[in-house]
Amino acid sequence: METFRNLIDLVSVFVLPAIIVGFPLYGLIKKVPVYEVFVDGAKEGFNVAVMIIPYLVAILFSIGMFRASGALDFLIDGLRPIVGAIGIPAEVIPMGIIRPLTGSGSAAIVLDMINQYGEDSIFVKMAATMFGSTETTFYVIAVYFGAVNIRKTRHALPVGLIADFVAFLLAVFVIRLLFG
Repeated sequence: METFRNLIDLVSVFVLPAIIVGFPLYGLIKKVPVYEVFVDGAKEGFNVAVMIIPYLVAILFSIGMFRASGALDFLIDGLRPIVGAIGIPAEVIPMGIIRPLTGSGSAAIVLDMINQYGEDSIFVKMAATMFGSTETTFYVIAVYFGAVNIRKTRHALPVGLIADFVAFLLAVFVIRLLFG
């Protein structure tokens, strides 16, 4: 197990520099005008950002109301016996609920957990793993589908939520396996 961790540590040192150097180098090899393409993409990204602001405001307002109203605490208290029976600590339920809704809200959850339990807590490790392995499903659907005027999301929502749920369960399982 220790050899595997050392290998992961070694590989992780080189991943970001390889990406930063690799993509432009690949573009140059393929004779793509890298800088011009980058600037065009940045312009398009700015236009998309302006288009999604109303959706972003709506979802952030909704999350704020959900937390401030006490509904999140009520939901957690209701789920506590169920998730406890299957081995999921109730302390990570807020992350499982908020993460599919918003990235910044789930980052705030992790920060609250760090302040409450300490950065080396198993609950914080589970929440951080959930943060990295799940998606902001409702946010993505509301903002990105809204930005390109897609009204019928078909299977995107159920598949996204199933993936989030599986990642939630695996985060608990893997952290318990690695850190006891």
